[in-house]
Amino acid sequence: MTDPQQFEAFMRNYQNMVFSTAMRLLANQTEAEDISQEVFLKAYERFDQLSASPTAGGWLKTVATNLSLNHLTRYRSRWSFFSELSGGAEGDEERELPFAAPENLEDELARADRNKLVEEALQKLPPAQRVPLVLFHLEGLSYEEIARKLHVSLGKVKTDIFRGREALRKRLLPRLAEEVHVS
Repeated sequence: MTDPQQFEAFMRNYQNMVFSTAMRLLANQTEAEDISQEVFLKAYERFDQLSASPTAGGWLKTVATNLSLNHLTRYRSRWSFFSELSGGAEGDEERELPFAAPENLEDELARADRNKLVEEALQKLPPAQRVPLVLFHLEGLSYEEIARKLHVSLGKVKTDIFRGREALRKRLLPRLAEEVHVS
């Protein structure tokens, strides 16, 4: 029998990571909360094995990712597979956004503000662009792994990631330029 207090402490330790994983993929707070609840229901069922496991966080993140992707697949009719952006050549850009490492508190706060801007811009992207970007840049999956998980072609993954990066860049450049002028 699972001790409710132990499980509650376990859940508190991982709730932010599980929720943020779901939120990045779904860009909808209510849906991310529902997925987080499902993840912890599954964790409760396996708490005897998870409570002492050093890989519990990885297991929770994988379950959150898979449940989010399943949710998106279930509601695929709502997806907009073709972005509003037109054309552009496929290309492999940088894997990380070019933010300098903070050297002091001011830099740390500026980086946190930039990360918030990126998160907000990311959530405004259509799922067909946001999901592959999150899986590639934040989850570390390869193009091939993303294609398998999403059940789409490799070319579609590359196109969606390229278009997602371009859409992010268009959303972020004016905001980051404002930040430079203000400071």
